[in-house]
Amino acid sequence: MTTYTTVSPHHAIRSDWLALHREEILEPELPIIDPHHHLWDRTGNRYFVFDLLEDIAGGHNVRATVAVEAGAMYNRDVAAELSTVGETEFLNGQAAISASGAYGECRVAAGIVGHADLRLGERVKPVLDAHLRAGGGRFRGVRFISVWHPDPRAHASLAKPPPHVLQDPNFRKGLAQLAPLGLSFDAWMYHTQLSEAIELAQAFPDTVIILNHVGGAIGIGPYAGKRDEVFADWRGSMRTLSRCPSVYVKLGGLGMRLFGFDFVAGERPPTSEQLAQAWRPYIETCIDAFGVERCMFESNFPVDKGSCSYHVSWNAFKRIASGASAPDKRALFSETARRVYRLDGVI
Repeated sequence: MTTYTTVSPHHAIRSDWLALHREEILEPELPIIDPHHHLWDRTGNRYFVFDLLEDIAGGHNVRATVAVEAGAMYNRDVAAELSTVGETEFLNGQAAISASGAYGECRVAAGIVGHADLRLGERVKPVLDAHLRAGGGRFRGVRFISVWHPDPRAHASLAKPPPHVLQDPNFRKGLAQLAPLGLSFDAWMYHTQLSEAIELAQAFPDTVIILNHVGGAIGIGPYAGKRDEVFADWRGSMRTLSRCPSVYVKLGGLGMRLFGFDFVAGERPPTSEQLAQAWRPYIETCIDAFGVERCMFESNFPVDKGSCSYHVSWNAFKRIASGASAPDKRALFSETARRVYRLDGVI
């Protein structure tokens, strides 16, 4: 399974700093499905269903969410390969709290993306079956984080995967188990690894692949001060990847330290106008390449909460999409996520 560091590489969440800026909610009636957030209990950073609902409260019309694995709540009392099922059990329990309706209309974790060690090859099938049982009808796919760079200064993830895992023959045998079960694959990598995503998508055209966080354009370490150069490389790779029709992109994660924006250094948190200006080139490039039918906005909370509040981040997305037609907005903010994660009938 993927290992995780105990030292967070992400921006610290400063609630008092975030409280220094409030905004009126733009387009408050626009339905949103947030297709990427985490729930966990880390040292000094507990984020459960009630914490997410508190961030959502009084703001945007978030109808449902997809909870994505983060190495939380693994079960220590089972075989190692089955331990990750504990996270799906945990997320399903959090979803049940929300589904009671006692805490509002938003259905948190209506979809669940878990983790399984696909390097088990064909032997991962019983693990996937266990996830499906534990998910109570909510389990939708697997994420296997592949972020890796030879320079540790470029690394900004809790996960510590081995290099070139997407090319591992056993991994690919495991990936082949997903599509027959109707499961998708969430991919998280740096822009320097996008050629591996292209190869994978070409090799598995029947597997839905969902690229996280606009493809991870690095803006720190050896890439600090090279934004234009990185952007050009990233854009070329993303355009090539977009030719693979089974690949979708999550538009978000840009509040992570990885991208190198310095909003956290300000005396006050950024406004949605400031975020939209910084994030627009990445998001518009993805939309232009993949189309609205294969793009979905994501919060990446609580990770991005180190840079901005939930309300402000979604205002920024709405500013970026302000010129889009009503059908295109529906696709970007809810319908692509609903279709890809098969949430019809759930919400």
